Amino acid sequence: MFLVTDLIALLAANLILMQALGTSTLFIAAGSRRHLIGTALVITIFTTVGSACAYFVHRLIPEQYADFTLLSYTIIIGLLYVLLLCGLYFFSPDNFGKYRRYIHISAYNCAVMGTLFTVTERAQFYPHLDTLKSWVIFGIKAGAGFVIAAFILTAAFRKLSSAKVPSAFRGFPAMLVYLGMISMAVYALK
Repeated sequence: MFLVTDLIALLAANLILMQALGTSTLFIAAGSRRHLIGTALVITIFTTVGSACAYFVHRLIPEQYADFTLLSYTIIIGLLYVLLLCGLYFFSPDNFGKYRRYIHISAYNCAVMGTLFTVTERAQFYPHLDTLKSWVIFGIKAGAGFVIAAFILTAAFRKLSSAKVPSAFRGFPAMLVYLGMISMAVYALK
């Protein structure tokens, strides 16, 4: 039990505190359209394949061992990370140096890990959605949601980083406030 608690604390520190709720990856993606396309593609691969793998893990782990879900999902994402890097290296060694950064910044993004937990919770509340097809579609939708969020940030990135914004507020602080306002607007639409 202590191992699970320590693992959760480490992941929480990494995912929430150090990565600023996944916004650092969004900022990298929003920096240019070239980064946006690569990052969005890799995030979508991670959320889609990760959701499919999480479906099988969800089926295999008995209810009394539900505490190991986080560890299982972390292992899934780690294996996908290694497989994508190996696949890129073996199938396109010329582009490995150019595209590996997208895999690095996408692997343990909150969008990926959050998708796995959200789809699991959704399947528990709505049993008719507990099919492999539903889990994969949810993974694709989560990747598409990341793309939409990155496009929204891309639209504001240059304006919030311009000289018109006070220097103490420019960049990351302005983007966090902008994200907060957009989040409240989207939440209000529910």
